[in-house]
Amino acid sequence: MKTECLSEHVKLKGKIYPCTVSLTMDLVGGKWKAVILYHLKDEPKRYSELHKEMPSVTEMTLSLQLKQLEKDGLVSRKVYGKKPPIKVVYSLTEFGKSFVPILEAITEWGNRVVREKGEFVSG
Repeated sequence: MKTECLSEHVKLKGKIYPCTVSLTMDLVGGKWKAVILYHLKDEPKRYSELHKEMPSVTEMTLSLQLKQLEKDGLVSRKVYGKKPPIKVVYSLTEFGKSFVPILEAITEWGNRVVREKGEFVSG
């Protein structure tokens, strides 16, 4: 049996996966989820702050990905105030914080790839 899976299947919140890698990629995979987690790793942020740091993501995509990360327990959403304008702040949960070492490893790997095979560009 491979080390990534200690049984034939794994189950989380009623969903069955063929292995733990599949489970992990469902939680943090895709183009934006890990990027959102990266931007929240050091401090909580408002939606507008996240969007400013990720200008190429559409508002709808950012909103949907935040909802999915919240549903999966990686991000928490805290609403301040009862009447508009309300303040909404996103932050990593303890579960989300457990992914930070992996984010840092991904960042370092990406930096190494760019140094060896690509280039850093401004603007």
